[in-house]
Amino acid sequence: MKKDLEKIVDILKSKNETITMAESCTGGRVAAAFTSIAGVSSVFNGSLVTYANEIKEEWLGVPKEILLEHGAVSTECVDQMLSGAIKMSHADHSIAISGIAGPDGGTPDKPVGTVYIGVLVNGIKTIQRYHFEGAREEIQDSATKKSIELFLKKIKKN
Repeated sequence: MKKDLEKIVDILKSKNETITMAESCTGGRVAAAFTSIAGVSSVFNGSLVTYANEIKEEWLGVPKEILLEHGAVSTECVDQMLSGAIKMSHADHSIAISGIAGPDGGTPDKPVGTVYIGVLVNGIKTIQRYHFEGAREEIQDSATKKSIELFLKKIKKN
């Protein structure tokens, strides 16, 4: 994961661009991974950990209707989180994650391990649903790694 992070930082530096993230179930792990890389301060604007739905609404502008209709763990919510993080931080690109890390909180439609990961790269949003296995920390770690992989894949294409 460190090599992927270093590549992302190098690409962003070469383009003079910045990144931000809005995290829920990962609780800031993506931001922590980025800040472990020397020199990241030139490309990392900051991050928001928006665990509660009220904070997703207030900080990121996720409409209450989306949370009521689709839930926080949804494509629609992550879509709004991506945009809200950009608005708050004035970054060029964003990563957003919302999911159910467990051990409680799962439903038949969204079992524990369901995670939506989104990236916004050059104005284009990609949001994917994943199901990760394992205990809470394993799910959080898997979501963190997958978000970094997805972002790297998209930033390399542009």
